[in-house]
This record gives sequence, structure tokens and C-alpha cells, in this order.
Amino acid sequence: MLNRIREALTPLVDRVGSILAKTGITPTGWSVIGLLFAALSGSAYAGLWGGVVWGGVLLLVSGFFDIVDGSVARVTDSVSQRGAFIDSNFDRTAEILVYGGIMVGMIGEPVVVLAALAVSLLVSYARAKGESLNVKLSGVGIGERAERIFVLALASIIGYPYYGVILVLALASVTFVHRLIYTAKELG
Repeated sequence: MLNRIREALTPLVDRVGSILAKTGITPTGWSVIGLLFAALSGSAYAGLWGGVVWGGVLLLVSGFFDIVDGSVARVTDSVSQRGAFIDSNFDRTAEILVYGGIMVGMIGEPVVVLAALAVSLLVSYARAKGESLNVKLSGVGIGERAERIFVLALASIIGYPYYGVILVLALASVTFVHRLIYTAKELG
């Protein structure tokens, strides 16, 4: 859903990427910055400083840099498989840091938080495995990473992070099942 909006905003995002490319920071550098913001978000959720509102704000900032790294790669003509691999792994690491922080901060039932993390990782794995079998899965499902970030961040900013976790669990579960069925049919 949000990826479709992202596609429509690609010219604007690429303008931002052009500006940020002038800093000399590589696309991987921007990925590292996004990961650092995810770590800060997780530490805020854990209660080490700031609290859940800051956790949500920093999660949005991390998501912004997740968009920026690809944009900088496109405008500098440095898109690569290596960069895509690093970015994908940093994205999964970011999810673990954020949900780990939520668990340490004892925000809601740990088993629900763990389930939300696990199914989120499965959504990404289903895409990676499906695409390795030549099945395009970008845009398949209602709970891709952008939606999950947005839901959790917004719920946190308004003071209900655990409801965000529950909604992420639901969205990710539906998306995972959707991708399983879609891929099985495509390979059929």
C-alpha cells in the first residue's frame, strides 16, 4: 500500500536523494544511519531514555533513511546487489532492535511482541525466497515493512505502542499468508 505511494513519490524522493548525495555519504552510509536510528528507537522503547513517543519518532526517522539509501543509490547510479543485500539485512536487524527494545521495555505481553517480530521477519523471508524463485512479491500483502513501521510509529506517538504491536502482528500475519498462497499459485 505505502509502497504504491512511494512509487508515486519517487521523483520527489529522488530530489531529496540528489541533495543528500552531495554530502558524499554513500547509500550504504545512509543505511547505517537508518540502522543507528532504529537502535536509538529500540533503546527509547526499552526505557533507557525518552520513552515510547521518542521510540515512535525515531522509528519514523529510521524509515525515512531506509527510503533515502535507495534514492541516493539511484541518483548516483550506484544501485548494486551488494547494496541491496546490506540494506535488506540492516532492515531485519533494525526490526530486531526495535522489537527487542519493546520487549525489554515490557510494553505488552512478550509473547505477542515476539510473535509480531517473528511474523514480520517471515514476511520478509517469504519475499526473499519467492523472489529467488522468480516470483515478484513487492506490493503483495497489506503489511509490508513501510506499513508496519508507520503503524507502530503512529501508535507509539499517540501513546498506544502495544496496540501498534498487535496491529503489526495482524497485518504481518495476513501478509505472510497472502504471500504464501500467492507464491504457491505462481509456482503452481
